[in-house]
Amino acid sequence: MSRRQDDEEAAEPSRLTGGCVLVVLGGGAVAAVVAAAPAAGLLGLWGVGAGALWWTVTRPLSDSSATPPPPSEPPSGDVYADETEEVDRVEWGPEGVRCTIHPKRVTVRPDP
Repeated sequence: MSRRQDDEEAAEPSRLTGGCVLVVLGGGAVAAVVAAAPAAGLLGLWGVGAGALWWTVTRPLSDSSATPPPPSEPPSGDVYADETEEVDRVEWGPEGVRCTIHPKRVTVRPDP
């Protein structure tokens, strides 16, 4: 990279810096209102809290948190493991309290 590009990237403020500046300015404004009239400051804080709660509740959810739909059918030619009711082995934890039961697995090829 050239020196000019480095200077341009360094001069661009980050979102975190902007957020910190807004928090400091908002805190200063709240402190000034509370110092002038404590009742007005408390009512203002309640109003801001109610507005933030309303904004959070009415905001639409993104689709990225939705679970993907199940596949319609498994791909052909794959090998799957099927569990049986028979126990292959039992492993106890080092403290003797935890136990892991491993079932026998059978390799199954889907019908073509």
